[in-house]
Amino acid sequence: MKTLYLDIFSGISGDMFLGAMVDLGVDSRTLERELEGLRLDGWHIRTAREQKANISGVKFDVQVARGDSHPHTSADGTTHSHPHPHHDGHGHEHGRAQGAHGGPLVATSLGQIEISVFETNVPPRFRLYLLGAHGNIVAPPAPRTVALETVRPGKKRQLFKFKRQADYLEATEELPEPHEFTAVLKLKQGARTETFETQFVEDHHHHEHDPHPHGRNFEEITELIRQSALSEKQKSIAVFHRIAVAEGAIHGRPPEQVHFHEVGAVDSIVDIVGACVAVEILGKPRVLAAPVVEGTGFINCAHGRFPLPAPATLAILGARGVAVTQCDETHELVTPTGAALLAEFAESFGPMHGLVATRIGYGLGTRDIRTRPNVLRAVLGESHAAGTGAHDWETDTVVVLETNLDDINAEILGHFVERAFADGALDVFHTPIQMKKNRPGVLLTVLCSATDADKFSELILRETSAFGVRRHTAERRKLKRELATVKTAYGDLTVKIGKLNGKVVQVAPEYESGKNLAEQAGVPLKRVYEAALKEMTTDE
Repeated sequence: MKTLYLDIFSGISGDMFLGAMVDLGVDSRTLERELEGLRLDGWHIRTAREQKANISGVKFDVQVARGDSHPHTSADGTTHSHPHPHHDGHGHEHGRAQGAHGGPLVATSLGQIEISVFETNVPPRFRLYLLGAHGNIVAPPAPRTVALETVRPGKKRQLFKFKRQADYLEATEELPEPHEFTAVLKLKQGARTETFETQFVEDHHHHEHDPHPHGRNFEEITELIRQSALSEKQKSIAVFHRIAVAEGAIHGRPPEQVHFHEVGAVDSIVDIVGACVAVEILGKPRVLAAPVVEGTGFINCAHGRFPLPAPATLAILGARGVAVTQCDETHELVTPTGAALLAEFAESFGPMHGLVATRIGYGLGTRDIRTRPNVLRAVLGESHAAGTGAHDWETDTVVVLETNLDDINAEILGHFVERAFADGALDVFHTPIQMKKNRPGVLLTVLCSATDADKFSELILRETSAFGVRRHTAERRKLKRELATVKTAYGDLTVKIGKLNGKVVQVAPEYESGKNLAEQAGVPLKRVYEAALKEMTTDE
C-alpha cells in the first residue's frame, strides 16, 4: 500500500516536513492556495532548492509581514530605521521601510538591505537580504565584507559575522533575547566602511497584519480552523490538541485555556495546517517513521531556558507512547511541532521494512549541525507485508477497540455510532451478546487507524456507559478497488469493483447513487441494483 516513511535521523520540524513534502512533489502553489482558506493575512510561502552537507533538498519558509517603519537619514549619511505602529484614520501614509521578512530596511550604496530575525522552530539568528532596484531579492554581498553589531542598554555590544545561505546572509551565532537593541550594520567597501543604524523594539502593535502576533490559545486556533475554507480540518485540530494537552499538563491548565507562544504565531499555524494539507495532497498515505532521535543541551523558549528534549516535545511523544533516544548532537533536533506531527500521523516507529521507494524528498533545516546533515528524508513508496507476494491485494494495520455494554440507552448507542463515523472511524458496529448473570448486552466495536486509537478510546469512555476499552491491532487484506459507471435503464449508476491479481472478484453498487436513481425513477432500490448487475454481467 502507499506509504510515507519519515527518516528522522536528524530530527523533524514543521518547515523540514513541508520542505520534504514539496521535494516529494507537493506543489507549493497548490499548497498556498489551500492555506489561503485560513483567511490569515500578511504571510506567504517561500521555497528554495538549497544544500545541507552536499545534500540537495527544499528549504521551506513561511514569511510574515510585520508592519511599517520610517527611514531617517542623518547629515553624516547614517541611516536610522524606526518601526512605527499603524493607526487607522490618520491622513498620512508610512513609506514601506520593512521587508517581506518583517525586518527594517536600510538604504546602502549597494541597495536596500533588510535586517530580519528568523526564529521559526529554531533559535533566532539575523538574516540579511539585499534588494534590487525593483524590490526583488538579489545575490548578497560577500560575507567577509559584512558585520552587524548590537548595542543594548549599558553599552553592551555583540558583533555578528555572517555566512552565505542561498540568496541571503545568515549570522554564524544565535541572537540572545530580548530583541530590543540598536543594530549597527557595517559594510566594508574597499578601504572604507559604511555604517547604518536601526532600532529593534519588540512591541505587540508593530504587527500590522496579525492581531495575535505573540500567539493564540487553543480555543482560538480551533475556531480559526473550523471557520476556514480548508478541505481537511480534523487532522489540523488534532495536531494542535496534542500540543495543548502537553502544554496544559506542564502548566497545570485545561487544554482549551493553553496559550501558545511560538506555536500560536501565524508562521507556525501555517506550518502545522500546511503539513496536514500536504499529506492530503499526497493522497493520505500510510505514515511510518524511524525511531525518534533528539539532541542534548539547552534551548531558549518563551518560558525560559530548558534542557532538551523541550518539555512540550517530551510530553507529546510520551503521551503517544513514543520512545526518545538522545544523541551527542548539541542542538534541538525535534521541535514540538515536529513531535505533534509524528504523534498524529505515524502509525509506528522503526526501520524500513518491505518498502519499495518510488520518490525521495529532502526537507532542509536552518542550522548547520556537527554530527549529521540537518535534513529530513521522506520516502514515498509501496510497502508489502511479509508473505503477501503471491497476491496483489492491499495490506494495512488497524486498531480494533471493543467494549461490552449491558446498561446503555439505545438512543445513546445510535448517537455514538453516528459521532464515531463523523470523526473518521473506519467502521463502527455493535453485536448482541450475553453477559454475566445472563444479562443481554452489546459488543461495541470500532475500527480505526493507530493514530486515532486514543481519540476513539476517549470517545467511547465519554459517550457510552463503558468503564474500560479493549484494544488490539489487526492486519487487513483488501481487494484493489476502483469505481466505475454503469449505464442502466434508470440512468448512470456508480459501482465499486474489487480485483484480485487483476481479475474482478466483487462488484457492488454504491448505495447513495442507487438510492438517487430509485427515487428519481420511482422504482424499488433492488430493481436498480439488479439492472446494474445485469449490465456488468453482459459487459463481461
